[in-house]
Parts: sequence; C-alpha cells; structure tokens
Amino acid sequence: MKKSIGISPNIETLFGTRDENVRVLEDGLNVNIDLRSNSIELEGAPRDVARAEQVFADYEGLQRSGFSFNNGDLNSMLRVLISDPTATLRGLADAGRQRSLGRRMVQPKSLNQRRYLEAIEQHDMVFGVGPAGTGKTYLAVAMAIAALLAKRVNRIILARPAVEAGERLGFLPGTLQDKIDPYLRPLYDALYDMLDPEKVDRYLEKNVIEIAPIAFMRGRTLNDSFVILDEAQNTTSEQMKMFVTRLGFNSKAVITGDITQIDLPNARRSGLLEAIDVLRKVEGLAFVHFDESDVVRHHLVQRIIRAYDERKAQVAEQQMLLLSGGKSSETNTPEANGADAPDRPAEK
Repeated sequence: MKKSIGISPNIETLFGTRDENVRVLEDGLNVNIDLRSNSIELEGAPRDVARAEQVFADYEGLQRSGFSFNNGDLNSMLRVLISDPTATLRGLADAGRQRSLGRRMVQPKSLNQRRYLEAIEQHDMVFGVGPAGTGKTYLAVAMAIAALLAKRVNRIILARPAVEAGERLGFLPGTLQDKIDPYLRPLYDALYDMLDPEKVDRYLEKNVIEIAPIAFMRGRTLNDSFVILDEAQNTTSEQMKMFVTRLGFNSKAVITGDITQIDLPNARRSGLLEAIDVLRKVEGLAFVHFDESDVVRHHLVQRIIRAYDERKAQVAEQQMLLLSGGKSSETNTPEANGADAPDRPAEK
C-alpha cells in the first residue's frame, strides 16, 4: 500500500539529525518513507502505513499547540511508540506534560521506563530492578518531586544503605551529616538536576526533603510521604523487611537496585533478592525489571553491561562443565558401573 500525505511547515524537524528518526520509523514500523518536493510518500502494509501517518499527524498537531521536543525526547518517544503498538506520539507527549517539573519534563526513553512511571502512578509500592544507567533512581526522584509540587504528599524521604563499595573509607571528619553525605551524593545530584538549587536547599533545611541512611528509618511510620530506597541490593534481609513495613497512610514507596552489584560480604543475604522472591505475589505491589536496552547513559555503557553479562554466562557454563566432568569421572569407575572390582591381595 502507498499513501501520500501533505507536507506541513517545519515537518523536516521530525526527520532528525541525518534522518535518524526516519530510520527509526522505517525499521520499527516496516514502512518506506520518501520525502518528495511537495509530499511524503509512505509505503508498506496498510496497518503500518496508518501508524506512520498517525505519527506525522500527531507531530503536526503538537507543533501547532506549541509543544517543543528537547534533548532527544522525540527519538526516545518514537522508540517507545514502536515498542508499544497502543502508544501514540500525542499520548506520550501529553504524559510528559503532566509530569513536568518546571526545569525538566520527565519523558520515558524506553518501554520499560514507561511501565515504571505508570507503575509508580498506579501502585503504592514499586520495585525497580536493573543495571546501572536505566533511570531507576532518577525517574523515582522525578515522580517524588512531581507528587510534592502537586501537594499529593507533604515530604520526600530518600534512603540509602551506607555500604562501602569494596573500599575502606576509614574515619570521616565532620558532623554525622558530613559523614553520610558521600554515600547519598547521587540522590542530591538528581534533586539539583530537577529543581532550582535554592528550592532544594530550602526543602532540605525544612526537612520537606529528607536524605538519610536506611538505619534512620527504624521505628518510624511514614505518612503523607514519598519514600525512595536507592541501592536496595545492599540492604540486608532485616533492613529490607524493616523498610517495607514503614509505609503509612497516603504514602508511596519506590525501591531501586541492581542485583549484579551487591557489595555485601554475603551476597546471598541481600534484602532485595529476598524481597523479589517473597513479595512477588503480594497484591498491590509492582515489579519492573530493566535490561541493557533501557540504559540512557553513554552508548558504551550498554556494550559494557552486555560484555559483563556474557562473561558471567561463560563462567557459569565453564563451572557447569567442570562439575559435570567431575561427576562423570567419579561414576566411570568399575564399581559404579556394576563390574567386579579387581582382585585385591588377601590381607595377612
């Protein structure tokens, strides 16, 4: 099927740098897009052509309404749209508007990120599990700030286990806050990226935003709060149970972690691993799992994560071969095969 659509003003901006967005649409929707002097030619299956036509129509409508795409948002939206047949460009843009934080507009850059944001909106407790750079913490902090600014909660509490990542930091001078701040720096970075520094400082001073090690959560009931536990893979089983039972009325909790980066002395005692197993079937909870395709950092990060995963699989395969080889050597003895054992000299 071929379809010709008219060219609207500035439609070339949809094509992206070196037509990268056109290639995304062509590969994802299985259509051929050809820009003519006075029209755009779409060719493919009727359903695919209709979806591509809808993208152009939505883009034209968003432009007319004054919507602007920033920092590769359009390319990210198109990739989400391709991954989810029910998504539309206008729907994704409107969802981003609803999550606008003033300085930033929170826009999912992958299908799993979209599921993550929707899960946070629809559930009171969400676990985001996946590798570094997938936006687990950043998006959770963004949703917390959006809830605070909309006055759906009265405060934000950000917690993190104070676990040294294979290093011995020794004595740190200063107040208690000075000692724990290095562990919590990523949370500060996310806050300052989304809000004006003066507003962040004011919220911290008034305890509207509280950042603390998870040990400070014990014995508390957190009402009207948006609570985030970052680096949850480094919590113990006892700490995780303590944290998930702090939730009070009109509160949300988001737990994020990467089970491939456990810094505990005994990795098998990770509270996150246990929670994934124990709480899987609890009604009202949501688990969102990310993979390397969701990484939104430098493109090398995706390749690095994939290389480590492949190496881990190779080591596991080698260990299985060694174990199976050891068993086979033990079971190939004459006694194990039912044969008579060789004659032994009689004892004197």
